[in-house]
Amino acid sequence: MRVLVTGGAGFIGSHLVDMLMARGEEVCVIDNLSTGSLENIKQWLESPRFTFIKGDLLDISDLGDYDIIFHLAANPEVRVSSESPEVHFQQNVVATYNLLERVRGSKTDVVVFASTSTVYGEASKIPTPEDYAPLKPISVYGASKLACEALISAYAHTYNFRAVIFRLANIVGSRSRHGVIVDFIRKLRRNTEELEVLGDGNQRKSYLHVSDCVQAMLLGLEKAQSRVEVYNIGSEDQVDVRTIARVVVEEMGLKDVRLKFTGGVDGGRGWKGDVKNMLLDITKLRSLGWRPRLNSLDAVRRATKELLADDALQQMGRGKS
Repeated sequence: MRVLVTGGAGFIGSHLVDMLMARGEEVCVIDNLSTGSLENIKQWLESPRFTFIKGDLLDISDLGDYDIIFHLAANPEVRVSSESPEVHFQQNVVATYNLLERVRGSKTDVVVFASTSTVYGEASKIPTPEDYAPLKPISVYGASKLACEALISAYAHTYNFRAVIFRLANIVGSRSRHGVIVDFIRKLRRNTEELEVLGDGNQRKSYLHVSDCVQAMLLGLEKAQSRVEVYNIGSEDQVDVRTIARVVVEEMGLKDVRLKFTGGVDGGRGWKGDVKNMLLDITKLRSLGWRPRLNSLDAVRRATKELLADDALQQMGRGKS
C-alpha cells in the first residue's frame, strides 16, 4: 500500500513509520520538522520504499494519491492553548482542513486521525467510553482536536472515504519531546536538589507506551467497519504525577530531591485546561484482541529509561561535533 504519514518525523509518527516500513509498505512522510526530527527516521531515508517531504500542511498544494493517510501532524502542547489559542486553531484545525481538501477527490480509501482524550473534558464517567456525551473540552487543544474529528467525519460521509479516529491517553516513550516525564528530566538536569511539580501532584491519568499505541492503531485500522470509527487507546489504570516524579528521580540515580508543588490552578491542576482525572474505557479495542502490555507505571518507568538513553546519546553526539 502507499501510505502517507503527516507528522511522521515526530514522536508517535516515527514509531508508526518504523512499523509500517517493517511490514513492507511504501511510506511517505510529510513533516515541517518544527517538533519532529530527521534523526527519528534516518534509518529509512535511503530506502526505495520511503519518501520524505519537508512541508507544512498550512501551505501545501498537492500531496499525491495514497491508499491510507495517517494524520498525526499537530501542535501537541496542551499548555500552549491557554496563552496562544491561535496556535492550535491553525496547526490543528486549519491544517486538518487543508489535508481533507487534498483528500477530497483523491484515491485515498482511509484517513486515520490521532485525536486525544482531552475531547472528553472533565468526564463524569470514569473509565470513559467512546460514546460518552456531551463532549465538553476544557482546553483549546481539546476543542481543536474535537473540531478536527467533526471535519473528518463530515468529509468522510460527504466524499466517500473511511475514517478511523483514535482518542489517545498520554503516550510516552523514546523520541518524545514534551510531556511530564520530559519536563521532569529537563528540570532535574538544571537542579538535582529540587524538582518543581506543577499542580498539587494528585493529577491521575492513564499512560501508555508508544509501542502499545502503534500496535493498537494498526489493529483498529484493520478491524474498523463503519464509515467513521472511533476508538479509545490507553492503559487500564492510572498513575499520579507525584509518583511519576519519584520514578524519574530514581531512574536518574538521584537522592534527597525535594519535590516543590506549585499548588496549580483550579483545584490543583497543573495549568488552565489540565484534566485532573483521566482514564479511558478501552473495552472496544480489547474486544478486537488488543491489550496493552505495560500498565501506566511500567510505561512511565520504561519511557523514563528510554528518554534518559536518548538524552545521553544526544549529549555524546554534541561532544563529537
